[in-house]
Amino acid sequence: MTETRAYHHGDLRRALLAAALEAIEEVGPAALSLRDLARRAGVSHAAPTHHFGDKAGLLTALAAQGFDRLAQTLTGTGGDLLEAGVAYVDFAVTHRAYFEVMFRPELYRADDAELIAARERAGAALRSGVAGLPGAGAPADTERDALAAWSIAHGFATLWLAGALPSRVGDNPREAARTVLRRLTS
Repeated sequence: MTETRAYHHGDLRRALLAAALEAIEEVGPAALSLRDLARRAGVSHAAPTHHFGDKAGLLTALAAQGFDRLAQTLTGTGGDLLEAGVAYVDFAVTHRAYFEVMFRPELYRADDAELIAARERAGAALRSGVAGLPGAGAPADTERDALAAWSIAHGFATLWLAGALPSRVGDNPREAARTVLRRLTS
């Protein structure tokens, strides 16, 4: 079955998002073009525009999908903050194209309701790990602590992806992240 035929079976959205992830892995989100995306998906050059409106619409859908996947990943840690942090770093490394779009609000429609809901699910999953810490305080403390935890995990992930960490950190992002993030829980 060709990609064009898959479109007739209702798979165009999935095919375009998959092609976008592939393209972003190769050229980054800023260099993504809808024309190239259509070529990769095997559809007319107008198909992505018809389905998403424009590049921002496509990247909004991709960011929402990424936040949903991140929320599922974090929820799968059972509320353990250390494991959530390690899972966050692992998500960034193994789903780099999503990660590169999700935290670049200038690329998408940050006011999109689906995106806002997905981002909130991911945030709630992270906050649940903070709320489970011994001595967790008032909601304001939990918010502050969640921001600190997110900043550390996100910063580590970003440094890892940029290749900016010293070689002594090793070549296993999960284990390196576990060592660093353990400082949050000890």
